[in-house]
Amino acid sequence: MSAEELFWDLAEPMLTDPAIVRSTMMGLPCLRRDGRFFASVDRRNQALIVKLSEQRVAQLLRDGIGRPFAPAGKVFREWVALTDPDTRLWSDLLTEARAHAAVSAGRED
Repeated sequence: MSAEELFWDLAEPMLTDPAIVRSTMMGLPCLRRDGRFFASVDRRNQALIVKLSEQRVAQLLRDGIGRPFAPAGKVFREWVALTDPDTRLWSDLLTEARAHAAVSAGRED
């Protein structure tokens, strides 16, 4: 299974929430919640890309789990890329990213 197939398999249950929609971000397939991007998959390097708090991203980088997300050389502090497809980890991080988007929008899950 490709990273994109895994991404959409994990995202499918989230799409039952009317606040969550498929979209594109910088030409990449992604998910939005209430208009805010919270997850994407990079077809070039097969990475899951999620938006989390800066502290959580820093932790994932320190632990060697994620890599900085830096399209065109600019690091996005609230985004992390995970290049090793892992169903459980990706599912957990998609759930975290979805919750982070809700909090950022002033809503709670």
